[in-house]
Formats: sequence, structure tokens, C-alpha cells
Amino acid sequence: MKKLAPFVDHLLPWLTCIAMLAALSMIFLYVPNEQQQGLPQRIFYFHLPIALNTYLGFFIVAGASASYLWQGERFSDLLAQAAAELGMVFCTLVILTGALWARPIWGVWWTWDPRLTMVVILWTIYAAYLLLRMFAGDTEQTARYAAVLGIVGVLEIPILHVATRLWRGIHPKVDTMAPEMMWTLLVSMGAFLLLFCWLLWLRVRNLSQREEIAILRRTVFLSSEPEGIA
Repeated sequence: MKKLAPFVDHLLPWLTCIAMLAALSMIFLYVPNEQQQGLPQRIFYFHLPIALNTYLGFFIVAGASASYLWQGERFSDLLAQAAAELGMVFCTLVILTGALWARPIWGVWWTWDPRLTMVVILWTIYAAYLLLRMFAGDTEQTARYAAVLGIVGVLEIPILHVATRLWRGIHPKVDTMAPEMMWTLLVSMGAFLLLFCWLLWLRVRNLSQREEIAILRRTVFLSSEPEGIA
């Protein structure tokens, strides 16, 4: 991690900023309005990349959790925690951008469409994950319980896609895309992916530093105790 720090700290922020500026320029200045949905459809270029980042975050949680249960490495546990926090941020943004898109298309901010319902269930699972880590204490047992929940929770993602195919909903869809729309979507996806990687890096590093500080405090506390006290 320390070997990657100079590269990531200097290059990734610039790449992210440039990509985000390019994506915003294409969304608001380059891409044409969709014929049926009009101007509100531009939310799609935010909504879909954010949704993909949500899935990515929760899949990282599952992978890192499995690694922690198998090898017991503390870094895997910290990575899972960071990815869960970031996944929850993006999952919340998915719900918010979906509501903004739904209002002009459906005429309501929210409806219990199958896809929306399953996203709320996904959000609830990982909210429980974070609450477990927050209130159950920073112990190995808590980390293992959280790891199991993180792995089980990701199974809801394929269920979400199967359910939305079986139950027809009214979720907005874009059936055909002009080349301008496709390029705009790809640039937006790349920009949000870079943003995700940058934020994940910052959070993992923050958690690692907190872990190192906690270890140092315990070491100093134990070394400062009188010899007769144990």
C-alpha cells in the first residue's frame, strides 16, 4: 500500500477531476436530449454509473470479507469496511437520483416498483452491516459476523436482476442509444469509476492509519504501566 501511495496520491486525483469535467461537459453540452423522456433523461448518465459503483462496492465487501475469513488479514477487514461505507454512499445516491428521474417520468417521487424495492432491501442489508460494525465493538468476533453479513448481502444483487426480469416494473429504460449517448455514458462510467477508486483509497488509508495509531496507543499504555501491575 505504501509503495502505491506516491502514484495514487499524485495521479489519481488529477485523472478523476479531468474525467469528471469531461463527463459533465458531455452530459450538459454534448449529448442530445432523448426523444421520449427529454431533458430528465440526462440523469441516466449519473444514475447508471452510480448504480454500477454501488454493485462494485458491495462485491468488494464480499470478496474482502471472504479473504478475511479465510486468511484472517486485518487489511482485508479494513478494505471490506471501507467498501461497505462507500457502497452505501453510492446506493443512497442511486435512490436519490432514481427519485429525481422518476418524478417527471412517472409523476411521483417513489413507487414500489420491483427494482426500487430490491434496491431498498440491498441498502437495508448494508446499513445493518455498518450498524453492526459501529455498535458491536471493534473485535475479531464483530469482524467475522460482519464478514458473513457482507458475503450474504451481495447475493441480493443477482436476485435483484432476476426479480426485475420476472416481475415487470415501470422502471425507466433507454432501449436504443445514439453514438453520442453511448460515448457520454462510457465517459461518465469511467469518471465515476475513478472517483470510486480515489475515495476507496482515501478511506482505506484513513482506516489503516487509525489502526496504526490505536496499536501505538496500546503499546505506549502497556509500556508505561508499573512492573508490578499486569
